[in-house]
Amino acid sequence: MWQTKKRILAWMCIAMVLGYMPWYSFSAVAPYLVRDFNLGAGQMGAILAVFQVGYVLIVIFTGWLADRIGPRKVVAWATLLAAISSVAFPFLARDFTSILILRLAVGLSCGAIYAPGMAFLSSWFEPKERGKAIGAYTAALTAAYGGGYLVAAPLAAAYSWRVGMLGTSIPVFAAALIVFLLVRDRPPELHPTDSARTAPAPTIDPLSYGGTKRTLLAAQLLISLAYMGHMWELYAFWGWIGPYYVANVLHAGFGDAQAVSIGGMLSALVIFAGVPAVWAIGSLSDRIGRLKAIIIASLASLVVQCTFGFLFGRPLELVVIVGIWLGFWVIADSGIYKAALTELVNSNRRSLALGLQSAAGFSLTVISPMIFGNLLEATNMEGIEPTTATNWGLPFLVLGLGALIAPLATLILRRLPEAKLLSRH
Repeated sequence: MWQTKKRILAWMCIAMVLGYMPWYSFSAVAPYLVRDFNLGAGQMGAILAVFQVGYVLIVIFTGWLADRIGPRKVVAWATLLAAISSVAFPFLARDFTSILILRLAVGLSCGAIYAPGMAFLSSWFEPKERGKAIGAYTAALTAAYGGGYLVAAPLAAAYSWRVGMLGTSIPVFAAALIVFLLVRDRPPELHPTDSARTAPAPTIDPLSYGGTKRTLLAAQLLISLAYMGHMWELYAFWGWIGPYYVANVLHAGFGDAQAVSIGGMLSALVIFAGVPAVWAIGSLSDRIGRLKAIIIASLASLVVQCTFGFLFGRPLELVVIVGIWLGFWVIADSGIYKAALTELVNSNRRSLALGLQSAAGFSLTVISPMIFGNLLEATNMEGIEPTTATNWGLPFLVLGLGALIAPLATLILRRLPEAKLLSRH
């Protein structure tokens, strides 16, 4: 049984890496799109935000649907739709409006993958190993984001932005095939030869720790509020790290094509730094408890986030080193919020609960990239191309200040009886 679970997790992670690369392919080739379509920083923020709108619009529905037809089916069909919509972008993008519509379509497709995927994995892994499993799945998601930059930016520099985006879109078809053909649902009963060690743990009643329905609801809301603070920081950081690094490389004296290629690779490096983080901190949360792990990771990220933008123009090595630190910690606690929520709800409502939490978190990712872009314009020049901006301090500072919600909500949650449930590991 344990070998089967590891195989299922491995295939799901591979499918995630291949399937989510289109997420930041737009940011990776943004300098070319900015020039081809005369896009300003505010329009860039709107394009980043509309992708998140698509995610928010669909994630609650697909969570509800996954509870009824099974999360694996939802993940498989959504991955196929993501492949079709992302491949369509390079061929159909013609202006700002068409880019908005196309990115909305990709966001709608991707919004049906991650939350049902976590619900699917939670059916295979018991609570004491769920932090590690969801952490691994989130690590794969992080690798996909970095892969979007790593694949699209060099291809765009060598050929064109359309080739760059196709390089991240075509592999999504392979991801869909993996989920359709190689991933299966957990059998309703274990095989008689399975050992007791691999048998699923009994369902734990969240109210058995001395709380009430009211305090349980408060705990669910607080862990979701903490997740919202985390998401405010995370996706705007990831969405804007590419233009920020390209601007730094240009400022260091490199040419346009070199800046796009180097900036894309540096952005990928920063995002890849989060791959071991979500697995390591997710595993840590299995040992020290979910809430302690969240406080450690969120504080380690937001303190540096507040100063990151003020490093623009400093030696490139310094900007990269600090970016890698942020890349590690900014995503480190992402899977923990999900694992914690699965322990605060009944299993028959798990997909819907994860969908609601994702919708709440991603609703802020609609706002924060736009605010970042508008602040960038306000502190530089209206309509400025992001890669020529020189004042980045205030936008990154706002990301860090908003992220304070995560540790504050977690500290409040620690005062509730349900905190014992999240600390029992």
